[in-house]
Amino acid sequence: MRQKTRRRFLAETAGSAAGVLFWPGLKTAFAADSGPHIEFPAAARERIAIASYPFRDFIAGRKDKAGSGKMELKEFVAHVSAKFNIKKIEPWTEHFFSLKKAYLAELRAAVVKAGGAIVNIAVDGEYSPYAADAAEREKAVAFSKEWIDAAVAIGSPSVRTNIPQAKDSKPDVERTAESLQRVAQYGAARNVVVNLENDNPVSEDPFFVVKVIEKVNSAWLHALPDFANTLAAYEEEYAYKGIDAMFGHAYNISHVKETEVGDGKDKIAHVDLPRTFGIAKKHGYKGYFSMEWDSPGDPYAGTAGLIEKTLNNLS
Repeated sequence: MRQKTRRRFLAETAGSAAGVLFWPGLKTAFAADSGPHIEFPAAARERIAIASYPFRDFIAGRKDKAGSGKMELKEFVAHVSAKFNIKKIEPWTEHFFSLKKAYLAELRAAVVKAGGAIVNIAVDGEYSPYAADAAEREKAVAFSKEWIDAAVAIGSPSVRTNIPQAKDSKPDVERTAESLQRVAQYGAARNVVVNLENDNPVSEDPFFVVKVIEKVNSAWLHALPDFANTLAAYEEEYAYKGIDAMFGHAYNISHVKETEVGDGKDKIAHVDLPRTFGIAKKHGYKGYFSMEWDSPGDPYAGTAGLIEKTLNNLS
């Protein structure tokens, strides 16, 4: 996901799971003392998920008025199952109408009924975990914890929390690590993995993200490598080194893209898919590949193409 387009829609909403969660196609066994143990599928198609973000023009968000005619998030698993023969999804926070227990229970029931699974929640907030203002850092930690609780409620094994730019500080490894140490501890206590993505080129540079992960040094804090975000912001050599560094710390989720439009709109990044999948394989990555078409054009055709190319690269 790209910061400039996605993060205009900032999330507005500022119990432990069972030891083993059994979902169709997704088995997860956790032990907070030793880290997460997700039983990833070996079949290529079963490793693919569909992100809801590319379909934001078709899925109702909190800002949409009633009767908009758009599908609700609870319908998304059945929808992508019919369209793409994929039953795993990665929902975006903007597509959740509420974090109330009844709503989350309804969403979980709909996913189960469709025979699907949620593999990650893409969480976007507005508070920076490295802000010089301690009150803002507290809000960032509280926001991530709230979505970890939501992940427990809907059966997601992980969340991707973001690192927004701070208005009062440049990116700071020490403050970010201090905040995310607390988030990772909370995730461990609730059996939820916390992931960090190379998204915002300023505050989520891949090497900064890796420094934070290594500083926290928790089995519950991992990287979410995005195939194109860094490539759209930096030169190719730097970008692929960053992707390599991210996959060195990845666990259960990554974002597959083929192209990405840079924030200046004058640069279109073209991903070398065989090279990037090769990096994932080199690091022994066993997790999910979430299709996140984020280029101009029809997201349905784009996603179908990504699925075909992903299957070819995983075969």
